[in-house]
Amino acid sequence: MGTKETSLGASTLLEYPAYLDHIRRDSRRFREVLTDCDPATPVPGCPDWTAADLLWHLTEVQSFWAQTVRSRPAAPPQEGPGPARPTAYADLLATFDERSAALVDELAAADPRDPAWHWAPEQTVGTSYRRQAHEALIHRLDAEQTAGAVTPLDPVLAADGVHEALDVMYGGKPPAWGRFEPGPHHVRLDLVDQGTSIWARPGSFHGTDPESGRRYDDPHLQVVPAPDAPPAAVISGRAADVDAWLWHRLGEHVVGPVLKVTGDRAAYDALLTAVSESVD
Repeated sequence: MGTKETSLGASTLLEYPAYLDHIRRDSRRFREVLTDCDPATPVPGCPDWTAADLLWHLTEVQSFWAQTVRSRPAAPPQEGPGPARPTAYADLLATFDERSAALVDELAAADPRDPAWHWAPEQTVGTSYRRQAHEALIHRLDAEQTAGAVTPLDPVLAADGVHEALDVMYGGKPPAWGRFEPGPHHVRLDLVDQGTSIWARPGSFHGTDPESGRRYDDPHLQVVPAPDAPPAAVISGRAADVDAWLWHRLGEHVVGPVLKVTGDRAAYDALLTAVSESVD
């Protein structure tokens, strides 16, 4: 099978109805495995959370983005309390059902091309289609790990998740008030079951946020087209494993038994530093 090399991830993107189907299915599975779980069970991928915390987190996330799509193109209110967290686990489950259904309904009723607020550079409803599909996927994995009932991740969605994690969650185009300084290395991520390769260039982000006054001098990366040179390092594995690894859901000792790394260790370490902060 030939290898597809992505430039800005075009070959990993799904059709919008597919993203919506994944939100439905993974939210349903998330709810299913948490239904009979002890609310106090720790979440392996988010050690500070219990099963009840995880349930409430995705409830809040899906509630927020349902509201954001509903109020488009206006930005969501910056002030004011969010929904109150129920104390009983059964009520948490019922609230999740309500808020998750609202997200699906709002997305289904909107045109993905509609302008809508988002913290990511692309300000469309379609951005929420994609982001919420990956949010549901990873938190479904959290729920399954918590309940001890892990099932395979969809490899096509996971391949897009690798690109989305690199290009949106950890990297991407800097805001106008900042700049990206590329490092010397290119790293290629090979998704062996999908025949897809994604190239990343670790570097650093520098700038001062004019609103908060906060100064940033942080590791960063960008997804880039394949250069006219071999990669300094290659990370290879199944799409689901690479996606879960980027989200810090595979544990510490995955290089070797699950993922393979070849090439310059400094290049690999630069990418690892850029994705070192755990994402909830």
